[in-house]
Amino acid sequence: MEQAAVQGDGLLIPLIDFDKFLSGSPSEKLSAARAILAGFQTAGFIYLKNTPIPPSSLADAFAASAALFALPLPQKLQYAWSTPAANRGYSAPGREKVSLLLSAADVAQVRLAAPDLKESFEIGREDEPGLPNHWPTEPSLASFRATMTAFIAQCNALQREVMRAIAVGMGLGASFFDEYISTGDNTMRLLHYPAVSAEVFAVNPGQVRAGEHSDYGSVTLLFQDQRGGLQVRSPNGRFIDATPMEGTVVVNAGDLLARWSNDTIKSTIHRVVEPPRGGEEEVYPPRYSIAYFCNPNFDQFIEALPGTYEKEEDKKYPGIKSGEYLVQRLEATY
Repeated sequence: MEQAAVQGDGLLIPLIDFDKFLSGSPSEKLSAARAILAGFQTAGFIYLKNTPIPPSSLADAFAASAALFALPLPQKLQYAWSTPAANRGYSAPGREKVSLLLSAADVAQVRLAAPDLKESFEIGREDEPGLPNHWPTEPSLASFRATMTAFIAQCNALQREVMRAIAVGMGLGASFFDEYISTGDNTMRLLHYPAVSAEVFAVNPGQVRAGEHSDYGSVTLLFQDQRGGLQVRSPNGRFIDATPMEGTVVVNAGDLLARWSNDTIKSTIHRVVEPPRGGEEEVYPPRYSIAYFCNPNFDQFIEALPGTYEKEEDKKYPGIKSGEYLVQRLEATY
């Protein structure tokens, strides 16, 4: 029986020892893979402990992220986010509005009412032709590129193993997804939720740090600080705190993986809200997180996986190229 990282209101997010999949006996490996798949099928989220990413790498990445966001706004705007196709660079507070809406006009209306209280910086695949990353050039960030490049490589390796676990759990063979994710068409998002007065949330009950949404790709690796505020929607429609657990990585399934699995895997709605109160805080301190959004290669054609349907008419969605799907979703977000 897996330990629960989060439990309440019909939602159970398991805490899984990933070393059992990586280094365990054949039976431990299979058991861990099945637990990972079951977590995605029931909650859409899992917590992993004992991953290959060392705490020192995570600390270096968080320190580099904080140094970037500490720059004055005019300097950060030199590296501004440009287009959905590129999906690289800096987004100032209020620029992005994550939501469940698909229309850019509808998103704009929601953004005006309650803009997300965050800023972000996107880093894409380094060797994608015509789409360079917006690496900062400030002397104070001289090691930023090297730090992030190394951390991205570690995240990419981890997501490959997570996809192998899903494949083993589904009975597809460990290497099934390897050809689909060989290019590394993934995006690292550095996130900073600035310090905010508690009064902001009291005055506007609809105010959040990041609106309710699902992720777009296959899986997301989320590294949180200890501030809190992430919530996951339960099967009953209420939001449950996904409390940070030191030494773990939160992994959630995205919309494209749900579509790929013919909806046998869940892409669960989540949000970032006013953090839990420990007292009578007047100002909440800043919150930092790092999300590594994983996708199939942009040129891969995605359709229902073997074993998720019996007849052709059981496929819930037409096939689509990964890159086309992701650009469609990003165009409505910014």
